[in-house]
Amino acid sequence: MAEIERKKRVIREYGRIFLSGFIMGSADVVPGVSGGTMAFILGIYQELIDSIRAFLSPDAFKMAFRFQVKKAYRTLPWPFLLSLGLGILTAIVLLSSKIKWMLDHKPALIWSFFFGLVLASIFAVFHRVSKWSFDRIIGALAGAAAAWIIVGLPLTRHPPAGLWYIAVCGAIAICAMILPGISGSFILVLMGKYETVLGAVHNLKSGTDVGQNLLILAFFMVGIVVGIGSFVRLLGWLFRKYHDLTVAVLIGFMAGSLRKVWPWKGPDGLENVLPARFDSGVAGAVALGVLGFVLVLAIEYAAKRLEARERTGTADAEETV
Repeated sequence: MAEIERKKRVIREYGRIFLSGFIMGSADVVPGVSGGTMAFILGIYQELIDSIRAFLSPDAFKMAFRFQVKKAYRTLPWPFLLSLGLGILTAIVLLSSKIKWMLDHKPALIWSFFFGLVLASIFAVFHRVSKWSFDRIIGALAGAAAAWIIVGLPLTRHPPAGLWYIAVCGAIAICAMILPGISGSFILVLMGKYETVLGAVHNLKSGTDVGQNLLILAFFMVGIVVGIGSFVRLLGWLFRKYHDLTVAVLIGFMAGSLRKVWPWKGPDGLENVLPARFDSGVAGAVALGVLGFVLVLAIEYAAKRLEARERTGTADAEETV
């Protein structure tokens, strides 16, 4: 296997990665919105997949077993994942209560904003497919259909009670979390274990039934490790062998997920409806949707400018990590 090579960056670039993580964390707080979508919009999706894959590669395990700390420090992409992870955690800590309040009291506003984000992201990343051939169009349509069906599935009312099912949920949820357009937390809701996992975390913090809750979380983490270990390798291979087709399918996933983030729902909370009347609340929601749309286009424009600067070598020489 080829030697792991870490992308060299100037210090200030890690600030941009931290901000990308903050945006991803903000999205992950909202059930039904995928942090993977934000990573795709921000142009760091493939690097995220490759970085995770590098940590789970045979070379990385060799370094761990041989205690090659210096080599791991020099070669593994830990600065990227650390900056991104800190951004995600910061957003969750700072924004979770605020976004939860918005979802409880002003749901149309927050859903409109994310609807605008996801809709604009489809247009923003459209150009990343070099040529829209027939197979890529079919791939995008298949991805859209799959996401549309998944986000509309009925909830599992009586899920299996075994710990094995907790592990399966962890594996599937982490795969969904990586994919643009599909939320890992939403998959847990569909599989009937969202409250079980969150309850285990809450009970562990309060010191209630520590042994059982540790067991639940341990099996959940095993599922996550197995899921992410296998899935990122598959995605990495797909990006290398079928880059444009893979991007087309992911664009389809984002398009299909619009079903979930539509701002106005019927009484059951599932059916998408049009607002009964146009009032100030609807106007505010539309305005936030437009804001989300424009924000993505602005981010995409800034990313293109930055890439152009890097290609022409005009970036200032600063200390690298």
